[in-house]
Amino acid sequence: MNMLEAAANAKKASIKLAASSTKVKNKALKNIAEVLVANKKMIVTANQLDLEQSEAEQLEAPLLKRLRFDEAKIDEVVAGIESLIKLDEPVGEVLLETELDDGLTLIKETCPIGVIGVIFESRPDALVQIASLCLKSGNAVMLKGGSEAKQTNKVLTELILRATDEAGIPSAWIYNLESRAEVSNMLDLDEYIDLIIPRGSNEFVRYIIEHSRIPVLGHADGICHGYIHRDADIKMAVDVAVDSKTQYVAVCNAMETLLVHRGIAKEFLPELVKAYAPFNVRIHGCEKTKMIIDCELATEEDWKTEYLDYEISIRIVDSMEDAIEHINTYGSGHTETIVTENAEKAKTFMMLVDSGNVFHNCSTRFSDGFRYGFGAEVGISTNKIHARGPVGLDGLLIYKYKLYGHGQIANDYAKGIKKFTHKRIK
Repeated sequence: MNMLEAAANAKKASIKLAASSTKVKNKALKNIAEVLVANKKMIVTANQLDLEQSEAEQLEAPLLKRLRFDEAKIDEVVAGIESLIKLDEPVGEVLLETELDDGLTLIKETCPIGVIGVIFESRPDALVQIASLCLKSGNAVMLKGGSEAKQTNKVLTELILRATDEAGIPSAWIYNLESRAEVSNMLDLDEYIDLIIPRGSNEFVRYIIEHSRIPVLGHADGICHGYIHRDADIKMAVDVAVDSKTQYVAVCNAMETLLVHRGIAKEFLPELVKAYAPFNVRIHGCEKTKMIIDCELATEEDWKTEYLDYEISIRIVDSMEDAIEHINTYGSGHTETIVTENAEKAKTFMMLVDSGNVFHNCSTRFSDGFRYGFGAEVGISTNKIHARGPVGLDGLLIYKYKLYGHGQIANDYAKGIKKFTHKRIK
């Protein structure tokens, strides 16, 4: 099947899927969870082939970590699916209801976007999460994972198709792209595909935007920041800085730059170095930082770098205003956190930092659709329209207006025979 046929079939399937009942969609999700558990060995075997191939090609360690899809990871995605099943039906929610006149009622109601093309990194768990979210929100999906996960993604797609077919979901609702040529073809299919969600580097996302007429939703780099204010609790600051950097380094919500107020730097930084020692974190510090701790001298490029490894840049700042300016200059609009005991300072920081996720006294690693209670996420958006932050079910929905009448005609209102009342009901 070529891309044109696949996209046309997905469009037809999306229309049927949009009308699928909650019972049918949840049954399909339950089937997916069960088939993944029942076929763990098959999935792990396919993943092992991908890992062996990638190791032979000397894929970097952080990317190998993303690629690994063992039984524990399978259990995690199954838990995400089970959480998704418990969420309320997202389609058909009434957002607004207005009586324009007696017997003429306008309703604004949520509905699926249609066909969504998702290009994502070499993380097989992302395929399951994305497919599950699209199914629950009534969207057809065309998926292209990293080539490193080719065998795993193929098996997962086949299992998901088997599970959803049994529940009565149109079989063309999901399609797994296997080559870059198919991606290029997909970008031209604006007649059938309604939204593209790319996950990858800044350059990659920019390429997608420049080479397609299809609307694009997503984020490029995950250059996340922590800021330790001068009145922060030292232990809390160390705990947050350690977790934000080391809990899982190969993800977009891991902290890459730490900003420290000069009033707390001499006390805080030595404690941080001790806490980072077991993880062998490589530190790039500004000149002021280097005067306090032993580290490499940071360059301008470090403030722009997403390391995705046990590596971090540290800068000492004179004020919170300097920290905010640094973040808004070098940040990617993803996730930032402030550690401070001053609630007013935190409020100001969270208001002025221009990012989709802004935290107070907690790790950047909480920036995640599953942790937010969305069931999972299809990606993180740094856009300022439609959806921002972790994109869960809400971000995969749009709305339509429905008008219910009893034979009313516009001419009566144009001539003044009738008048609008615009009575807001909801």
